Amino acid sequence: MVRTRFEWSILILIVALLSVAWIIESRKPPIRSENALLTEAPLVGYLAPEFTAVTPSGVSHSLTDYVDRTGSDDQAQAVVLNFWASWCGPCRIEMPYFERVSRAYAGRAVVLGVNQAESAAVIEQFQAVTGVTYPLLVDEQWVVNNLYGAINLPTTVFIDARGVVRELFVGAMSQAVLEEKLNRILEEK
Repeated sequence: MVRTRFEWSILILIVALLSVAWIIESRKPPIRSENALLTEAPLVGYLAPEFTAVTPSGVSHSLTDYVDRTGSDDQAQAVVLNFWASWCGPCRIEMPYFERVSRAYAGRAVVLGVNQAESAAVIEQFQAVTGVTYPLLVDEQWVVNNLYGAINLPTTVFIDARGVVRELFVGAMSQAVLEEKLNRILEEK
């Protein structure tokens, strides 16, 4: 069946109208319910959401343990918040980098590993096998993960000593990139 120019023109016009309608519809913000599972991620330049989580051995860690939002505490530290899971290959690759940074920057920055939905027993076994010494936090109910919008793993949030989010990084990073990002935050202090 051979189409005429008129038929082709009508077909192109219909496709164009449908495309415009799709673009307009897709730009509308999603409808949020109060029971939504995921929340928006923190924004760079704004205060990081406060959280408290525990290690498998029950030691509690809060963001306010390390940062000082008033800027008056000289002992405040930058926080590298890394979201990970034991089944995540890229997470496993970058963990030695976080371990080195945790040791090299002790007293100036702290690394906290927030697990994504695994049990304390799994995290404890993983820590024993890998020898990771920085705090690995249990988040079985996705409380901290949802608070920070960490869906993809690994996700790393860089927070300065005043509690301000300086950068969000999704994906595995190298030792050099990790140190470069952390040094930039520490130089601003």
